[in-house]
Amino acid sequence: MIVREAIPEEAPQLVKFQVAMALETENLILDRETVTQGVMAVFLDSARGNYFIAEENGQVIASLLTTFEWSDWRNGTVLWIQSVYVLPEFRRKGTYRALYTHIKAIVERDHQLKGIRLYADKTNTAAGQVYEKLGMTADHYQLFEWLKL
Repeated sequence: MIVREAIPEEAPQLVKFQVAMALETENLILDRETVTQGVMAVFLDSARGNYFIAEENGQVIASLLTTFEWSDWRNGTVLWIQSVYVLPEFRRKGTYRALYTHIKAIVERDHQLKGIRLYADKTNTAAGQVYEKLGMTADHYQLFEWLKL
């Protein structure tokens, strides 16, 4: 398995992953064109984030997006992991672990990066168990949001 930064030519696969994830996790049907524009926006402006993929035998099998949060408390940036998707046949085989390990190594090498955060649906206990096995802890913050429909 190879983990690396995604390239713009892989955007269609990333879009498929995001559409599949929304349907699977939230029973939400996303507008493919909106998602396509959102994925491409990341490739056009790296200040928005970076996609990473895992591939096996030339096939993209998983992806995630990292975005940035400035922390004045830490005088540095915390990476947020978002939009995680692993093809069903590659789950429970260390695929996400490989992606996470890659991101963690990036953070460990860069003194301006101060940590990693992510959020998961509280009902997704399988994901929570994976994150805990990797040494992440549930934080003491409660996430609030307002999203324009």
